[in-house]
Amino acid sequence: MSSFKHTTLFLFVLSVLFVACKGKSADDQKNSTKVIKGLYSYGPEIKSFTDCEEGREYWVADSAKTLELAYSKFNFEKPYEPVYIEAECHLIKSDSLSVSAEFDSTLVVTKLIKITKEIPDGPCNQ
Repeated sequence: MSSFKHTTLFLFVLSVLFVACKGKSADDQKNSTKVIKGLYSYGPEIKSFTDCEEGREYWVADSAKTLELAYSKFNFEKPYEPVYIEAECHLIKSDSLSVSAEFDSTLVVTKLIKITKEIPDGPCNQ
């Protein structure tokens, strides 16, 4: 009987750990998606976004595969020219083993809403 209690307790603890360690569901990620507005710069070594309101800088991951393509269509002579973007995204912790480790968070772009060379008046244009 003692063996049965130990097995039951072990299975209970295991199931609690499984539920506690389970990653975010798709619904949780949808709820954490937000629209960002700011300056995006792209080049051979750095892909960054600066939130003009907060002044925070983020590493950018383009999960939509449209941001880098739209940026390249501007045909800038030099890399890292800033453009104004509006995009849907969510934040994740930056990978500590890559270049993105210099940034607190990585901005994962899921949908590009707007990209333009015209930087609007306001905090982005200072």
